[in-house]
Amino acid sequence: MSTQEIYETATEDKISTIRKIIYGFGAFVNNLLGAAIGTMTIVLNLGLGMNPALVGLLGALPRLVDAFTDPLMGYISDHTRSKWGRRRPYIFWGAIVAGITFALLWQLPRGQSEEFYFWFFLIGSIIFYLAYTIFATPWVALGYELTPDYHERTSIMAVQNFMGQFAWLFAPWFLLFMQNESLFSDMIEGASWLAVIIGLFTIIVGILPAIFLTERFTPIANSKADVDSAAPPVKPRSLASSAADFFKGFLITLKFKPFLSLCGATFLVFNGFMMVSAFQSYVIIYYVFGGDQSLGAEYVGWAGTVSFISTSCAIFIVTKLSSWLGKRNAFFITIAISIFGYALKWICFTPDNPMLVIIPPMFFSFGLGGLFTLMGSMVADVCDLDELETGERREGMFGSIYWWVVKLGLAAAMAAGGFLLHATGFDVALGGAQAADTLFYMRLADVLVPVLCSVLAIWMVATYPITEKMAHETRKKLEERRGKMAAEVAASDENTEGATPA
Repeated sequence: MSTQEIYETATEDKISTIRKIIYGFGAFVNNLLGAAIGTMTIVLNLGLGMNPALVGLLGALPRLVDAFTDPLMGYISDHTRSKWGRRRPYIFWGAIVAGITFALLWQLPRGQSEEFYFWFFLIGSIIFYLAYTIFATPWVALGYELTPDYHERTSIMAVQNFMGQFAWLFAPWFLLFMQNESLFSDMIEGASWLAVIIGLFTIIVGILPAIFLTERFTPIANSKADVDSAAPPVKPRSLASSAADFFKGFLITLKFKPFLSLCGATFLVFNGFMMVSAFQSYVIIYYVFGGDQSLGAEYVGWAGTVSFISTSCAIFIVTKLSSWLGKRNAFFITIAISIFGYALKWICFTPDNPMLVIIPPMFFSFGLGGLFTLMGSMVADVCDLDELETGERREGMFGSIYWWVVKLGLAAAMAAGGFLLHATGFDVALGGAQAADTLFYMRLADVLVPVLCSVLAIWMVATYPITEKMAHETRKKLEERRGKMAAEVAASDENTEGATPA
């Protein structure tokens, strides 16, 4: 592991703490909406009595639509030309519409059929996710372009990742709030009021990045007509031309090898964790506590709290490691620490000393804490290298495809996790009398799957080429090119103004 030449961040490239926090509010809103709709769907089953299979479909189908609209929104945002910028109008209006549609989605009418509730919620969810995409995709892209500095990008992602974690701290309490008999007549009424609160919060907080942040990168005008409001507007592209350009950009993005390395590593680390996320609860309840669900759930909660605290601490440790050793080396270290934590489960998840279950999360939390701090910063560096090769700024496309991979992978991981649990021989009817082989295979999967995925992720990032020196040289070349283009446009405008009309 070699050290790298470190370049000092220029004053003009630094982003103030308050601006980082304002961008981080977007992460809080983004994660809160995702966590809320996932947590609150239990109302459809427990409150309205819907078939769990239909509830599962209501969780999956809108996500499929969401996965395909993300890249389209990224393309639209990249190619928007307005006096307010490429990202900020969508963030502003997207937050407002997402907040309103989320609140309305949970105003569930009483006394309707199961079929009515299914279609009501499905159509409403699709509309909500469209608004959610309009907000979230440009917000992600805005973060990539707030600064061109190698280290400052990591600092921005650290702050937003830290603030986004608080959504996962509050979400587990939503069910308790909705069931509060002193406030609401039933869970359905509780959900309707909780949705209104979340919707208002989304609107008030979600618009802050659009109001207070600025976009750094703007296209260089090709001629005076592009910047002079009195000049005739540029003729818009046809639908066929735009569609062809979208698919061309989509394929170019998917073929860009440094970006594929980041997507592959994220898929492995995050989805390796998610595939066995339920296993940890099952192992604690059925192996450590012999099937005692109440006591096991309490320790699952304590392990989750420790995980939240550790992830928050890991974010800032990772940021320091990145500034000292570079992003790729920081990734290797944090994933290695998380592998150690996963391996500790085999020793610490034991009936002999249940309190040991809080130790592994202290270490494996470095995986996710480092992942979403470093990967966002590295994708921003990829956007620079892509511009050097293609001449276009495409943060929206890169950000949307990155999260598109995460979403599709998450769906696959959750499905695979269910099959994996079934393959261990687990039978809920047996309670604490699970077979010894079943408990062994559950423990083995809980450790082995994330460890193997993490090792493969390290292998994938080992080929990632962008070091601090390379990022610095790329930026220098881009600024020289932009300066030359700006000079050519200025000279062209002067010649146009000085020409004598015939």
